[in-house]
Amino acid sequence: MFDLNGRVALITGAASGIGAATARVFARAGASVALAWYPPDGHDVRPVQEEITSAGGRCLIAAVDVRSTADVNAITEQAVAEFGAIDIVVANAGIARKVDLAQLDDEAWTTVLDVDLNGAWRCFRAALPHMRRARYGRLLATSSVAGTVQAWPAHPHYAAAKAGLRGLIETLAVEYGPDGITANAVAPGVIDTPQANDPVNSLGPDGVRAAAPKVPSGRVGRPEDIAYLYQFLASEEASYVSGQLIVADGARHLAGLD
Repeated sequence: MFDLNGRVALITGAASGIGAATARVFARAGASVALAWYPPDGHDVRPVQEEITSAGGRCLIAAVDVRSTADVNAITEQAVAEFGAIDIVVANAGIARKVDLAQLDDEAWTTVLDVDLNGAWRCFRAALPHMRRARYGRLLATSSVAGTVQAWPAHPHYAAAKAGLRGLIETLAVEYGPDGITANAVAPGVIDTPQANDPVNSLGPDGVRAAAPKVPSGRVGRPEDIAYLYQFLASEEASYVSGQLIVADGARHLAGLD
């Protein structure tokens, strides 16, 4: 069940956290994976690549700035040339920057939206011609509970970008459904990732630990929790699920925010 044998997936932000977990899960499910990483962020995708290839999986990596159309187009074409198709896109690359709106300048606002929202659009745009010819595709985006089901003070640009992904996904689901393409977004809550543990721009380790008792299940999420959800959404079994924002926060947003 949820087999991805013969499928080709492009995953951005693949060097750590949700992206790295998704790469491992997809490879174990049989997919060939093209992993986009951004070396300046300090995380190395090569251990993920080595783990996949040592287990017999097919994997390529490329340094990609999702703000660059040329970079995004290049890894898409590389995946098609090496693996023969592009069936799944997981637009996962994202950044968070903590700043009050009153101190938020144009450059900082634009940078976050260009990575978190426009980066997904560029990835989908590059893959769509291949998916339409194949009459099959899965467009997947990492949104957030922030901007969709709850607020995140001091992160207005992040929340705006993550909310924007919902509108993008809903529109693509309707427009490209006749081509055999589905589009969905996942809105994670607090997940134990390097980004969440960033004490400057996110919760930091103390904040991540403090969030756990507020989740009905008593724990924060693991990257694999989101990766397995992506595996389902990428599979044949999810062919009738499209245009959805699926909140994966352990029901935290339903339990009150105090």
